[in-house]
Amino acid sequence: MPKLRIGALPDDKPVKVTTELPASVHRDLVAYAEALARENGQRIDPAKLIAPMLARFMATDRGFAKARRAGHSGGGEG
Repeated sequence: MPKLRIGALPDDKPVKVTTELPASVHRDLVAYAEALARENGQRIDPAKLIAPMLARFMATDRGFAKARRAGHSGGGEG
């Protein structure tokens, strides 16, 4: 099995966000959590994968990094 991109999850103080996901995305999160459990024995609630996946996505998005460096953080101004 290939190495998964999400490893051990850090223990960090969360901020509560409520959102709706398409059923297909939820099924994929459940499947990813199951694969993670098989790979490293760490059973995790699929919802706990959302934050590290978003963080990884934003960290590797070159357009976002460029906009951030230019001072356009997307803070809702305009």
